[in-house]
Amino acid sequence: MTQFKGIVRPGGKLDQFNPYRIGLHLLLDRLRWDCSPRSWIHRKKVAALRNVHAGEKAIILCNGPSLRDVDFSTIRGVFTFGLNKINLLFKQTDFRPSAIVSVNPFVIEQNANFFSSTDILLFLDRVAINHGISSTEHIYFLHSCGFPYFARDCSVSVFQGFTVTYVALQIAYHMGFSNVALVGCDHDYKMTGNPNVIGYNESRDPAHFCEDYFSPNQPWQFPDLKASEYYYDLARRCYEDDGRVIVNASMKTQLSVFPLMRLEDFIRDA
Repeated sequence: MTQFKGIVRPGGKLDQFNPYRIGLHLLLDRLRWDCSPRSWIHRKKVAALRNVHAGEKAIILCNGPSLRDVDFSTIRGVFTFGLNKINLLFKQTDFRPSAIVSVNPFVIEQNANFFSSTDILLFLDRVAINHGISSTEHIYFLHSCGFPYFARDCSVSVFQGFTVTYVALQIAYHMGFSNVALVGCDHDYKMTGNPNVIGYNESRDPAHFCEDYFSPNQPWQFPDLKASEYYYDLARRCYEDDGRVIVNASMKTQLSVFPLMRLEDFIRDA
């Protein structure tokens, strides 16, 4: 995940802030992508999804351990976004999400074989192209911008906001969903390390629904929970400004940014 020091991390030091350097980096990155025919093809594809689910509800399946306790039979018929390596859940259930979102380069590289073979709707950061994932009808490549904002229109760029869940919230908004629930968003990591630094698990992975989510030989980045909360709050405010709602329907969670709601109540009443 590429972020800019002094501009995107809330509370970060601003003594290294150089608007010209950052602006030039953003411009060159944008131009490199726009010079590719894929950019215009996928921008048009993503734009075509604008408000196609206006007024509907959606569920974002996050990857915390509590996801193991979800009764997936209760959410059939509701549009669901799976995240990253949600496919590791497939050996335990015949449930399949409506779409999968993945933007972290490590995760995309590690899960490239699945992304290349599934017919599930995929929203992937354009870095996936570097890992042999080809354009198909059901794949939508996204451009990740380093400027900190909430993308109401994802056809140009999204901001990663230190968590793939934030990207999924932007896509859900773009597609018109008015009521969105987070499930499995435990927001509680037992491992300690400096935010965004690359690390390796020493044994089994206790932070995700599958103990093999990140095996000992696979790199991953330590979460930045405070930065995630900052951008979660931005997402909440953007939704509320448009009369929409995000709730946290996770069974076990340390995230207090969104109002809590039982999943069964969200499915029945929202």
